[in-house]
Amino acid sequence: MNKAVMLAVLVGGIVLVIYGVAASESFSSDVSNFFTGSPTDKTIWLLVGGILAIVVGAAGLLRGQLK
Repeated sequence: MNKAVMLAVLVGGIVLVIYGVAASESFSSDVSNFFTGSPTDKTIWLLVGGILAIVVGAAGLLRGQLK
């Protein structure tokens, strides 16, 4: 069961990163980038959350392999 949960976390992280990349190419992110020099908060949170979920999911799956 732990493997299934970690796989779901990994897949969820990949989905979040995909949405984050799509959000970074949106019109609102372009406007924010033009005025502030950085993308929107939503874009940053999607990318950071996705990367963290990928790391946690991959570590959980690899930890199960090492035992």
